[in-house]
Amino acid sequence: MEDVRTPFVTVECSLADLLGREYTDAVCAARAWLTEEDEESLKKLARKKVPFFPRAFQQRLVSLLPKVGKACVSPLPSSRAGATSDAFKANTRLASAPLSGLGYYRLVEGGGLALTTKSEHYHASLGHGFPGYQLLGHARALGIPNATHNNTRGHITRTLEEKLIRVAAGLDRGGALDRVLGSDEPHVLNRVLNLETGSLATEAAVKMMLARFYTSQAVAGAPAPAYAGRTPVFLVLGDETGGVDANYHGTTVLTQLMRGMWGAFGARLAGAGAMRVRGVKPNDITGFGVVFREYDQPPFKIAGFLHEIIMMNYGAVLLHRDFLEEAYALCHAHDVPVLVDEIQSCVWSPEIFMYREYGLSPDCVAVGKGIPGGEYAASRVLFTASLDSLEQFGALVTNGQEEIASLACLVTLRWAEANAEVTNAVGEYYEERIRELSHTYSALVSAVEGRRHMTGLHFGEVGAAADFAKHLNARGLEVSVQTYKAGCPPAALMKLPLIAGYKVVDFVLARMEDVLRDMDTART
Repeated sequence: MEDVRTPFVTVECSLADLLGREYTDAVCAARAWLTEEDEESLKKLARKKVPFFPRAFQQRLVSLLPKVGKACVSPLPSSRAGATSDAFKANTRLASAPLSGLGYYRLVEGGGLALTTKSEHYHASLGHGFPGYQLLGHARALGIPNATHNNTRGHITRTLEEKLIRVAAGLDRGGALDRVLGSDEPHVLNRVLNLETGSLATEAAVKMMLARFYTSQAVAGAPAPAYAGRTPVFLVLGDETGGVDANYHGTTVLTQLMRGMWGAFGARLAGAGAMRVRGVKPNDITGFGVVFREYDQPPFKIAGFLHEIIMMNYGAVLLHRDFLEEAYALCHAHDVPVLVDEIQSCVWSPEIFMYREYGLSPDCVAVGKGIPGGEYAASRVLFTASLDSLEQFGALVTNGQEEIASLACLVTLRWAEANAEVTNAVGEYYEERIRELSHTYSALVSAVEGRRHMTGLHFGEVGAAADFAKHLNARGLEVSVQTYKAGCPPAALMKLPLIAGYKVVDFVLARMEDVLRDMDTART
């Protein structure tokens, strides 16, 4: 059953390999003192290599593909209703809730086998039960505590911070970390804040931008903010009419304002000269320049430009390289910080951060979702020296410093980097085949957006997109349709896990083609 086309690279690693033997030896000595366990046995566990994605595991996953969408176990006879909000209750699908999971599968309460073609909610980059995460259990057995605090960030979290800066600077191909960490040059990412969700990561970046206009805390003798007295204006990606609904940067109040929520509140802020948000059309550099020139002059000042590269909450629309290059050049020339929101795209890029594929130089990078692989909620914001202005409590998150969560991120990064060439090839193959399908069924599919594993199929009307998703869901493939945003193209979205190889891609494409063929026949 194994697919020989560009097989995944074997990775075997121990805690000592990831974290350094000096550290793990110290951990073992401390554990032995606390519990009187045998220190040498503990060291043996710290040095035990774990195969991250063994062939037998891969083969078992592939062998289950024919079972997708079929009843495999008895349904759960009764299931708790829970006690959630009305909005959550109205959208809960109990039959799809998990009983168990393995790799890119979820065995659901209804008894069927689902293929997690959306990586659960876009975040399970390595699926369920990824064998490499056994190292998290080893760390717990050695007594490494998960809970720490901002003032006592552990060795693992600090190791991850350095790793992220290395990736951002391309230093894994050679280069000195100390030089980057000591730099105060513009657009050099060399600081990391550890947070828990993507919403908090982007919120922290927005607060850094606001700190150039307002003082977050009264500090005696502190200089006035650089743009005190001017109205900060945030530029975000909007829809094709220039409205702000299309972007998505989180669920905090500030980031919800960015996408048009809390409209009356936002209007009062704008009316009082406290803050404004302006949308710009995707890939429209002329329109970007018009808005920029209007608001980068007194009494206003562009406070920042926030963008994703793949707008997964707006039909997976892909921003073009030339648009971003010109937008960045304008921002850099006028002292406007740029945040690239990589919560969705990080790890799914062969460069880990997709902005590196474009050759961009952002001032902030928000990362999360895929890096901890769904094992923990963990996010980070990378930023430059010039934005290092918040007091410690300006971005304090107690759980952001969790050691085992940081270890999950390091495990994910180790496998993703080792398999970057493979996952890139699989993603290119997937995208190419989807585009072929779109041409064959062009009467139904109006466009393909996104990149590689992250794709959106645009349909001519909402009903067709909904039917496509409904039929694929009935066949065990998780597909969602965006119908809740005004002006959003009718789009069916998928985001395959990185561990999905060619056989999974072929399986998904075959089922997509079956559905499109049936829909095309019914149409005619």
